[in-house]
Amino acid sequence: MEECKPPHAGRCPLADPARLRILEAMKSRECAVGEIVGRMDICQSGVSRHLRILTEAGIVQARRDGQRRLYSLRKDGFDQIEAWVAGYRRHWEARLDRFGAALEKGRARPKESSREKS
Repeated sequence: MEECKPPHAGRCPLADPARLRILEAMKSRECAVGEIVGRMDICQSGVSRHLRILTEAGIVQARRDGQRRLYSLRKDGFDQIEAWVAGYRRHWEARLDRFGAALEKGRARPKESSREKS
């Protein structure tokens, strides 16, 4: 799977809303390009381009069925995405845990009255 850059870099295969809709169309079963085009508001060549990008990224796979190509989701691709996201999740959970501990520590300190400060 290609390295997923921040969405603003335009390199993440999931950064495009059309690709997310394509993945949603394939969530329950494999689909031919024509079926996906029927659910989208873009032309066949646009759907094919998005499918190529998703295939190169390892997120979808294609198989021949006569003259048609049927596309389906690849579990391995989503496992890799999940692992990538988990690294960020661990980072933010650790930071939030430290923040929560600091808040609790601040609450546990006895408050000085305004008379003690003078």
